[in-house]
Amino acid sequence: MAKQRLMGVLLAVSLAAASQAGFAQVAGGATLGVTVEQQELVINGWSVKKTIIGKKVLNENGDTVGTIDDIIIAPEGSVSYAIIGAGHFLHVARHDVAIPVSQIDVNDNGQFVLAGATRDALKQLPVFEYAKVKTKPVSRKEAEHH
Repeated sequence: MAKQRLMGVLLAVSLAAASQAGFAQVAGGATLGVTVEQQELVINGWSVKKTIIGKKVLNENGDTVGTIDDIIIAPEGSVSYAIIGAGHFLHVARHDVAIPVSQIDVNDNGQFVLAGATRDALKQLPVFEYAKVKTKPVSRKEAEHH
């Protein structure tokens, strides 16, 4: 149930990021904004900034193994990976790793859990570096031509 909640939240973030719907008229005939019905979803939804980014990641024993520093949205718009900071909170060199969101659960206290993880195990994973990310956002017009 908790994993479904996390996946639901991340799916909502993904849909919001990929959404092309807007309804307020803007000069030139373009639309912008949300409907009254969508506004209700926004009000009752989760804020990635306030409820996910910067939160601790625990293992099943309750030990802190890192923090969620970023969420990666794949080029097609799905939320795919959480970037876990596994080291900088220990006063050592920063060591960010990419973890599939499907591996992260939420416990009854609303805390993020990565079962089987330890600080040492995360430090053994390849370092995630933003400089190696090759994709960039694609305009809707460009996406329609592909």
